[in-house]
Amino acid sequence: MAHNQTTHRSATRPINTFAVRMFKRFALLVIGPVYFIFIAFVPLLCGRRQGFRGWYWRFVKRACKRLLWLLSIRTVVSEADKMTLAADANSVIVINHRSHLDGFILMDTVPDEKWFTFAAKKELCDAPLLRTGFAGAGLIEIDRKSGKVALDTLSDAVRAMSPRRSVVLFPEGTRTTTHTLGPFKAGAVLTARQTGRTIRPIVIHNSDLLLPRGRFNPRSGTVEVQVLAPFSCDLTASVDEDVERLRSAMMAAFDLGRLE
Repeated sequence: MAHNQTTHRSATRPINTFAVRMFKRFALLVIGPVYFIFIAFVPLLCGRRQGFRGWYWRFVKRACKRLLWLLSIRTVVSEADKMTLAADANSVIVINHRSHLDGFILMDTVPDEKWFTFAAKKELCDAPLLRTGFAGAGLIEIDRKSGKVALDTLSDAVRAMSPRRSVVLFPEGTRTTTHTLGPFKAGAVLTARQTGRTIRPIVIHNSDLLLPRGRFNPRSGTVEVQVLAPFSCDLTASVDEDVERLRSAMMAAFDLGRLE
């Protein structure tokens, strides 16, 4: 009798798990558009109000956490790394780019004590509604047609930030499809050199396994996030040497995580 009960419980557990997963996906279809509309358009209404960006980004982070839960995606980051991010100051954050989940994962990872924003390419800001919303949310508009103008815009924006706040940059420039990190662009290093800030590298593992390029429905699973030691530029070395040194440090952590 006991054996039959154990077998019955084992048989029903996958069914229950599947039912919960389907319920979450259905809830995502209902709640997801509501979150998107609110996040996209509330800056149009409240973007000029004092203290808006503080509560807005906290709401965005909570929304990302809930959306990942509905997708049955768990973000793993050590308590030590959370404390490191909470205390992080006067930095530029760089993160490897594996999938469209990376922004959500970063939002879920970074504690409220740390403020940050993103750089957005100018093409996304051309629409009047998006331009107003992005400005209200504090995103940095970058014109990638001119490297010098883009760098000056980014550096000026970083200089105006409080030490507690950082801009997030993807040094690879786009999602990589290989089993390693892609080549790094020099933007983060140049910005750090011009503003006197350090670079805070963050490495994401396995997000591309859950949502590879060309797939729109993420798989359930776990994504690991590592926060590395601050990287200081060497002004006696060339920019290319600093870029390669930064990539090597992130590669070491990325490869170690892939082997474990």
